[in-house]
Amino acid sequence: MNKVILMGRLTRDPEVRYTQTNNTLVASFSLAVNRRFVKQGEERQADFINIVAWSKLGEFCSKYFKKGQQVGIIGRLQTRTWDDDQGQKHYITEVVAEEAYFADSKREGDAGNFDATFGTMPNANSGSDFEISSGDDLPF
Repeated sequence: MNKVILMGRLTRDPEVRYTQTNNTLVASFSLAVNRRFVKQGEERQADFINIVAWSKLGEFCSKYFKKGQQVGIIGRLQTRTWDDDQGQKHYITEVVAEEAYFADSKREGDAGNFDATFGTMPNANSGSDFEISSGDDLPF
């Protein structure tokens, strides 16, 4: 099973590119995810994790996610390699997002002109648009 669940803050605004072969949108960003345990007297440490989101989910992330926002990402871990122009092999490990959520409260986060507590894109391959609900009718 390959499943990753992360909650952290965006270290930069998502960067959008399009693939050369079929012009598919891909958004890239990184999350600063705090480590759970901190030794007494030690500063909290964070891991910086690269995230990629494809197609409609990538469009959603690029439109509504901004640097500093706290978000939740569910996806899978992927490692890939490529050779540069000098023939040197490079490796990268990243999370391919399958779901993305706002995790800031209305008071904490600023999603620009987007006025909702949660936004969700259930499945990047489903072809359906994301759902938005205001926090007023949530049971918690």
